Amino acid sequence: MTPDSAPPSTPAPGDELQAVVEALRNERRRWRDTHRRGGDGRELPSRELLAGMVQCLSGALFPMRLGPPTLQPEHEDFYVGHTLGAAMTTLRQQAALELRHEARQRGDDTPSQDAAELASCFLRTLPGVRVLLDSDVLAAYQGDPAARSVDEVLLCYPGVRALISHRLAHELYKLGLPLIARVIAELAHADTGIDIHPGATIGSGCFIDHGTGVVIGETAILGRGVRIYQNVTLGAKSFPTDGDGNLVKGQPRHPIVEDEAVIYAGATVLGRVTIGRGAVIGGNVWLTRSVPPGSLVTQADSLAGTT
Repeated sequence: MTPDSAPPSTPAPGDELQAVVEALRNERRRWRDTHRRGGDGRELPSRELLAGMVQCLSGALFPMRLGPPTLQPEHEDFYVGHTLGAAMTTLRQQAALELRHEARQRGDDTPSQDAAELASCFLRTLPGVRVLLDSDVLAAYQGDPAARSVDEVLLCYPGVRALISHRLAHELYKLGLPLIARVIAELAHADTGIDIHPGATIGSGCFIDHGTGVVIGETAILGRGVRIYQNVTLGAKSFPTDGDGNLVKGQPRHPIVEDEAVIYAGATVLGRVTIGRGAVIGGNVWLTRSVPPGSLVTQADSLAGTT
């Protein structure tokens, strides 16, 4: 083989690795220069630490069922106090990160709220969260003939697991920590297949049966005793834009589901419509209009446009 026909030399493994490291550094810089305003290092809340915090909070809410397997009743209060203390330490740290990031995004060096005060406010919501979750567990037990006990529901049902995370995330969302709330919601989504935006308002006694594929949007409002089956979507029908073509965020765009309504598997309800109290939406229905209380809507009805 002559020198002119020799194959190109292969870069050494170390040189190739270094070239990729440098290329990735350049892409990071380009992204940060375009999309961020200042700041270096770890600026955002940690998924791993927040997952641990939710596990602690779940154990503190239900210590003898979701706490450590070695916990004895006589040590219950000590465990709850210790675990809540650890969870609040994590929340203060992660809330400070979110608040500083939010301040930098608006070009300000001063966080809009105090992380320690937010953590204290959140701590005070936990007794009320426990009351709501008790109603959810009881609704699942009463609504499922296969459930043999409330303990089985709490330990096994993905809908309850998703609602535990949602009840916690919703309180954080209301307090002004939407990023932490969204991380918690998406961790539950990954675990259960149930996607509930932390902004959604869900009344007491909610039962999400089976659950896989359920989607509940940010501005959805569910009343008391609502029952939802797998693969139900409570979504938006359209997305309004401003004069520059950017999406207008935060506008009410998801359904209102009144007390005791039932939505069966595969149904899709879109837009700011109202499902009246006690209405039943049948399986695989596609619905973009309001229905009065007590209605029964089947797939044939939705296709025909009647109630």
